[in-house]
Amino acid sequence: MNQFWENEFVQTAGYFSVVILCMIVFLAIFELVTKYKNWEEIKNGNVAVAMATGGKIFGIANVFRHSIMHNDNLLMMISWGVFGFFLLLVGYFIFEFLTPKFNIDKEIENNNKAVGLISMIISIGLSYIIGAGIS
Repeated sequence: MNQFWENEFVQTAGYFSVVILCMIVFLAIFELVTKYKNWEEIKNGNVAVAMATGGKIFGIANVFRHSIMHNDNLLMMISWGVFGFFLLLVGYFIFEFLTPKFNIDKEIENNNKAVGLISMIISIGLSYIIGAGIS
């Protein structure tokens, strides 16, 4: 039975399943902290929300990519992924704090593509920095 769990296909499927579940949970958390409904806005064609949400998805996936690469243990992989997500969330709040002249969420909700793009780039950029620190 131990040989089954050591099979690379089984491990890849396990990592995939866990990351998909974490992605759903983390996107739900992002949905709670933003002032707009991500999927409703995307359905209505809000490109700024789509870019910001896409950046969050890429950021989460990139953090987990590094977590998988640097950890043989599923529990450690999840732990580093959760920690990385927490840092991405902190980055989101710092971005909001550092722009006192306008409200990030309101601008993204109003389809300000420039703000959506910079939000996407910040999420992606931070994910590389976070990923580099994962051991």
